[in-house]
Amino acid sequence: MKKDINKHLVTGLLLCGLSTVLNAQTTKAGKAKITVEVNTPGHCIPSTLFGSFFEDINHSTDGGLYPELIRNRSFEDSDTLENWKFINQDDASKASVINIDALYPQAGGLNVFNRKYLSIEAKGEFKLENYGFWGMNIVKGNSYTFKLAARSVEGFNAPLKVSIVSAAGIVLANAEVKGFDEGWKYYTVSLTATESDPKAHIEISAKGNGRLYMDMISLMPGQTWKNHGLRTDLAEAFNAMQTKVFRFPGGCWVEGDSFRQMHNWKKTIGNIDTRTSSWNFWGYNATQGLGYHEYLQLAEDLGAEPLFCINVGMSHRDFVPMDQMGQWVQDALDAIEYANGSETSVWGSIRAKNGHPKPFNMKYIEIGNENGGDQYAERWKLIANAIRTKYPDITLIANSWGVYPKDPMPDLIDEHYYDNPEWFILNADKYDNYDRKSPKIFVGEYAVTSKTGKGNLRGAIGEAAWMTGLERNSDVVTMSAYAPLFCNVNHRAWPINLINFDSQHWYGLPGYYVQQLFAQNQGTVSLPVKVTGAPLLAFYEKGGLGFGTSNNSAEFKDVKVLASDGRVLFQSDFTKNIDDWQKTAGEWAVKDGVLRQSATTVNASAFFGDKSWTDYTVTFKGRKISGENGIQIYFRNQNKEDQMRWEIGCNKNTGFTLDNGFSKQIIPGSIETDRWYDIKVEVKGGTIKGYLDGKLIQEIATPNLKTSSICVSAANDELSGDIILKVVNAAPGTVKTEINLSGAEKLAGKGKAIVLTSASPLDENTMEQPAKVSPKTENVKFSGTTLTRSFPGNSLTILRLETLH
Repeated sequence: MKKDINKHLVTGLLLCGLSTVLNAQTTKAGKAKITVEVNTPGHCIPSTLFGSFFEDINHSTDGGLYPELIRNRSFEDSDTLENWKFINQDDASKASVINIDALYPQAGGLNVFNRKYLSIEAKGEFKLENYGFWGMNIVKGNSYTFKLAARSVEGFNAPLKVSIVSAAGIVLANAEVKGFDEGWKYYTVSLTATESDPKAHIEISAKGNGRLYMDMISLMPGQTWKNHGLRTDLAEAFNAMQTKVFRFPGGCWVEGDSFRQMHNWKKTIGNIDTRTSSWNFWGYNATQGLGYHEYLQLAEDLGAEPLFCINVGMSHRDFVPMDQMGQWVQDALDAIEYANGSETSVWGSIRAKNGHPKPFNMKYIEIGNENGGDQYAERWKLIANAIRTKYPDITLIANSWGVYPKDPMPDLIDEHYYDNPEWFILNADKYDNYDRKSPKIFVGEYAVTSKTGKGNLRGAIGEAAWMTGLERNSDVVTMSAYAPLFCNVNHRAWPINLINFDSQHWYGLPGYYVQQLFAQNQGTVSLPVKVTGAPLLAFYEKGGLGFGTSNNSAEFKDVKVLASDGRVLFQSDFTKNIDDWQKTAGEWAVKDGVLRQSATTVNASAFFGDKSWTDYTVTFKGRKISGENGIQIYFRNQNKEDQMRWEIGCNKNTGFTLDNGFSKQIIPGSIETDRWYDIKVEVKGGTIKGYLDGKLIQEIATPNLKTSSICVSAANDELSGDIILKVVNAAPGTVKTEINLSGAEKLAGKGKAIVLTSASPLDENTMEQPAKVSPKTENVKFSGTTLTRSFPGNSLTILRLETLH
């Protein structure tokens, strides 16, 4: 998962995607017809088809699934008292964070892995406060375990008073910790809440003299899911999805932005206080309380196949030299031994010591995340060959990022897709004509991430349409994983997330129920299905323009936009500011007839023009001033989420990218710094042309964008005997449909329909209305092998039709 969501869309040098859609028009048609060939069953549907991807993003772990209530419990987040408040009651006591890196070898810390601890120089009364992750959810009658490591020097012997306090200042529970001496010791007390408050905090106070060192200050709920240390309601929400494969521990989190932040699973196992915390790519420090062992345990508790994504020796910015790759090869082999080795093996014995004597039986390893090019191919080969030699039964998954490596040939290739609802509807048939001789597919990340509000019904319908295609083609798409899974609503680093929560509550997007319904109603054998007569959805592209940069500054001038009939739609000599333009980021200013973006930041853009514009030619002069990349010109833009653009000097000024919303073309090339270029972009119908100094550099064309409004997959469930249809109506209105169960025998004439829809495609679930868009179940009766049903606009319907077996 890449922070630059646009880069995340690439699967090969060409990308199918519709990123700017003004509207969809529905053609008129007669009654639609769905024909299911019940008597000619197809392939077996893999049990791993529908899964989930977990990444430590949006505080999904610390402040989320991992239920530690104290934030910065071991003081590793900063050299200051970050997320702690020290109150000096007598104006004489002091508190500071000690970093043993500055003191070594006379460090005096708890251990060499936990590099920082708190020092309090007490001269009277003091108090520490911690408010957790936007408030601690305390429930009346529940018990909470408070634990800390401490040592006393310079004669400090006063007891510590530990109190859980409500937002209103009422003490909900308290206890006393005492008996400190000169060696580090752990102290544990149990606290039982007398009242509830989702915004509570903890206070630690004392009155004494001397110096007290403290570390690993923890407050954990006494009750966790299956007693395995996870927040109960969030784990149950995940479990209810019935996910079949569990990819972990992340995408960008695996790579890290630099070598120092690369994920190392060995630093995440064993005693909590010896796990090495790490700065998370997504903007916070991670305690590693949820580590490799806990992920494997979670997969087992979910009944899902664990799929471990391991670092390949590459980060976003650097890579391990090939002559130093031995550690990464060994880490991969050791990870498998930890998961699957006997109790007598080195790492299997460590797993047993950590509480799981029996092997986890992990079958899947993904080598790298969103890595590509020659550097990835040679590292893939090194690690893949080592694993296949020692563990030939492990299924190896390679990244498909540009191209996938072929030496050795992977068992599966991982493709990632993020786009708007219309893209997923248009591409529901993507794998219908896939070469069955090519490697099988793992769609390791996908989701509607634009044109869906904060996650509305229309986005869920787009995902459901796409998933019917995955199920129909599950002979080649053997696994998939929605991404990402969790989001603390107080720290949203990714636009769309399946399960959203605060300290007390959670709600699922409408797409949460799509995932749940597909997993609960998968079936075991695919049935051929055909749709005829359904209305066609036709998508039309319109919109304005924009300029942009990414990690660089640039200037623009002499902008002119001409309609196809020669009319001037827009012209500016930048004699006034662009206050009426819509901006995403950056520092945009006008001076002396030039528009300048001067901030070196990611995805700085400014948009202008009319959303009703269709065909036009834009000309302007542009130059790169400094930084990594070059110039971006956006076209047919409806809002800040749209990404139809021409990038001149992208990928650290090594290429040109033209994205017309349906296809994405990347070619090599660069531009000079501090040189004005004459730039022209022609937008006409489905064809886009980009010119530099009068020379045609890139051209790309879009085919006719029409697709059936009805998307269907069908299966037989050998266990229940049910015939299962998943029917998506992506049209805005109801579509009356005849369903023919060709060749079916022993039909019971009854079943049930589970329908996910709402009054508006823009409807969303919220913390206040968590089930506004959620499934409703009704009984179905019919006779013979034919039934007629009207499918509401923007709906997913699961039909389970019973047989006499």
